Order: sequence, then structure tokens, then C-alpha cells
Amino acid sequence: MYDYVIVGGGSAGCAMAARLSEMPDVKVLLVEAGPSDRNPYIHMPCGFFKMTGGPLTWGYKTAPARHAGGRQMVYPQARVLGGGSSINAQVYTRGAPEDYDNWAKEDGCAGWSWSALKPYFVKSEDNDRLDGDMHGKGGPLGVSTLKEPNVMTRAFVESAQEFGMPFNPDFNSGHQEGVNVYQMTIRDGRRCSAAVGYLRPALKRSNLTVKTDAFITRLVVEKGRVTGVAIIEKGRENIITAECDVILTAGAIGSPKLLMLSGIGPAAHLESKGVTVQHDLPGVGRNLQDHMASDIVWQLNGPHSYDKYKKLHWQAIAGVQYLLLHSGPVASSLVEGGAFWWSDRREKTPDLQFHFLPGAGVEEGVGTVPGGNGATLNSYHLRPRSRGFVELSSSNPLDPPVVDPNSFAETYDLDRAVDAIRISREIGRTRAFSKYVTREHLPGDECRTKADYEAFARAVARSAYHPVGTCKM
Repeated sequence: MYDYVIVGGGSAGCAMAARLSEMPDVKVLLVEAGPSDRNPYIHMPCGFFKMTGGPLTWGYKTAPARHAGGRQMVYPQARVLGGGSSINAQVYTRGAPEDYDNWAKEDGCAGWSWSALKPYFVKSEDNDRLDGDMHGKGGPLGVSTLKEPNVMTRAFVESAQEFGMPFNPDFNSGHQEGVNVYQMTIRDGRRCSAAVGYLRPALKRSNLTVKTDAFITRLVVEKGRVTGVAIIEKGRENIITAECDVILTAGAIGSPKLLMLSGIGPAAHLESKGVTVQHDLPGVGRNLQDHMASDIVWQLNGPHSYDKYKKLHWQAIAGVQYLLLHSGPVASSLVEGGAFWWSDRREKTPDLQFHFLPGAGVEEGVGTVPGGNGATLNSYHLRPRSRGFVELSSSNPLDPPVVDPNSFAETYDLDRAVDAIRISREIGRTRAFSKYVTREHLPGDECRTKADYEAFARAVARSAYHPVGTCKM
């Protein structure tokens, strides 16, 4: 018997397990469907490019995108201890303070204002360079500044300033506008995931148990209350009960799926899949929001980017540098530069975010370039208006859910994507950047009119791996 059972060993689950187990008189169980985080690519920051597909994700694809050419997009969701923090690009950016204040003022979420949350951001940090009242030292989450940005990253930062963006010394100062190299959740050249930063120090506690490779099939509901979970472990189903609470932290896709499999969700949908309704809760699985990223790719006129490390002798050099110094390309997440800027000036804060990658073909679905030397700038609208959903495909827990982000359902979102693509191309044409470029590979010179831009966005936009909103409280 456990006091608390935490379902899902991702970013939230690892933090919850660590914090709850600080109380020595309670017993805590953390259950994760995926394996432990032993894969070496997890801990090498550059391993990000290996993580967006493969066995450490659920392998989801979206429903055909009605407003994006009918495409079924790859939809990476982590299936490993640490969750998204074990496979993401390690970029460390908080939301804009105004966004949190809107949650508190306009949405009635007491306790979620910027002033209420800021102490916890600071408490969580172990920042290697930045300090003051906006940053912390000694917290569980290692945050560092890249020591040696790639030459193309430096060119991007210079070119964005040439375009007109200011240099921003700290994206997490409460003021996001501008361009810089990102800070990363990296400590001493290794990824600092929630599993590393929060969970690992807590594993020595006798009151904390972690079960990996334990597939959760449903929540156990008795007399209108969730009292435990059913898991498949080593081929057998077991029921585990909680004396106090079951805490569901299975992510924006996994959490609504589990709720609906357990009979909690929209009654008509559950009945259509043969699930007995325990509680008719229409909001479960609705309101899915995600950032849709579009990538501009350039072919470079020399081996300026990390693409040169695809050759074996360069890989050997990078490997030795990492082993001896914990620096170099292996210590980079490959998503080095960033910027926040406006599409709609009526917004209180920047509504576009840019990620610069000194390489091409780094992420699944983003092509390489002829000659092998490229660079990528992706961008997305920060506050999309389109809303999608997560539904059951059947009552079988082993079947994947139906995931429909409903991307670009709102024309407003498509207009923002067009602006972001236009700005990205203008940055690429600046003196500071263009001197390294042979040609624009994507979208290419044939993309000229607004209709061309819209068609390009519909054809290439993909998830930036930030789904939220499907379990409204």
C-alpha cells in the first residue's frame, strides 16, 4: 500500500515524486510505462537529434490534418523516465510574465500569477552564469550557457540584430524580446532532465519506489473516487492502491487517454468506444493546443555548421573533445540560437519564437541539403488560437489514441506562420548571414507570394513538441 501513486514518470512526475518523498512518513510510488533513462544518447546533449523518434517515444502520428494538406504528422511523445525532459532540445525559457498574470486575472487561476510562480522558478535553478533576483543557485535543475556556440549560431545572432531585433542578454529576465544564444538545461556537459535533477537524488530514500516498464491500463474508480491504478508488468495486470491520492502526470496525450479509458470523459464518446462511463466530463481530451513549427533551411558554402561532424574523422575529434573536456559539438543540444519577435503588434509581448540549428536534417522530417552543409531556422506562433482534441481509437489500452491538433484551423494562426517564415528568410538575406550561404534550400526562390507562403506552411509545419490543455482543471 502506498500513500501516493504517481502515474507517469515525466517532467512533472519526477518532480512530484522527489518533493512528496521529502516527507519521511509517506510512501510514494512513481510508475512509468517506458524504460529507465540509461540510453547514453539521453545524457549527451547532442543526442537530441536521435530522440525525436525511435523506442523512447510512443510513435504517435496525428490524424490527417484537414488544414495542412491532409498530412499525418509525426507527433513525438516521450516514453522514458524523465519524459520530455529526457528527449527534448534542452532549451531553457520561461513563459512571459504577462501570460501567467493572464491565467490568474482572466482565467481565474488563483496562485498562478507571475509573482506567485517566480519564487519557484528561482528555487528550481542551478544557473552557472546568470544571477540576481531572477535566477537561482543550488537548485535541482542545472542551467548553463553554451561555452562555444557554432560560427553559424554567432552569425544568426548578428544577422537578427541586423534585421532589427535587439540583443537580449537574458530571455528569462521577464523581458523576452530580442535575440541571443539560449541557456540550456545542461550541467557539466550532460543533460539535466527531471529524472537527473529531481528524481535521482531522491532514489536513496526508502519511502520512494520507482517502477519502469510498467504499462498503465486504467485508473481504478470506486464509488466515484480514483483509488488506484491497473498496470501491466512482466505480462501480468496488477492493481495498486493509494491511501491518499493518485496523481496523474502522463502528459497532454497520455493523461486524457487514461482518464477516458477509465470512464472519465465525454460520455457520448466513451459509450461509442464501449467504455463504461464513470463520470461525464466533456472537457477531457478537448482544447489541445500546440506550437506548429516551420523550418527554413539553407545550403552553406563551406563546412561551417555541425553537419561536418557526420564524417567519421570529425566525429572522432568531437568524441575526444567531449570525453576530455565535456565541451564541443557533443555538449551542444544543436538548438543553439533563439529569438522572440512580433507578428501581431497588438500583442502585449512577442508572439513568435525562433530556434536556430547550425545544421540541416537534425530533426525527423526536416531534410538534409545537397553537399551536406546546411543550417536551419524554425519558427512558430506562441499563442495559437486553433484547438484540437485527443480521443480514444478503441477501448484497448494498447491502441494509440487519436491525436488531432487541428493545426491552422484558425486563419489567424496561418497568418502568424507566414509572418514568421518571411522574417526567417529576411534574416537569411542579411550581410552577416548570407556570406555563408550558397542558396536557400527550403522553401526556395519559387516561394514569393502570400499564397506560396501559406502553401509552404501547410506542407511543412510540424509539432514543436509542446502539446497542452487537454485536462482542464
